[in-house]
Amino acid sequence: MTTYRFAVAVMPKEGILDPQGRAVGGSLEHLGLGGVRDVRVGRRVELSVEAVDGSEARGVVARLADELLANPLIESWSLESLDEVGAPA
Repeated sequence: MTTYRFAVAVMPKEGILDPQGRAVGGSLEHLGLGGVRDVRVGRRVELSVEAVDGSEARGVVARLADELLANPLIESWSLESLDEVGAPA
């Protein structure tokens, strides 16, 4: 088994109200940074998965994102492979 590291970014879908993004956008104006537009706030989850290969690991993380990390009605997610750690020599 090899350990694979991933990052899952979960963001509000386009058109979904993002009160946190709106609050950050409002604060930027007060700081004199009014040129920043369309602020959206999400979250990033990093995790390690032990699997036979990268494809299996990616499938596990995709299922986790679909079923646990993101609410499919209001959020979308993207997956980033980080680095491979603990690979057999």
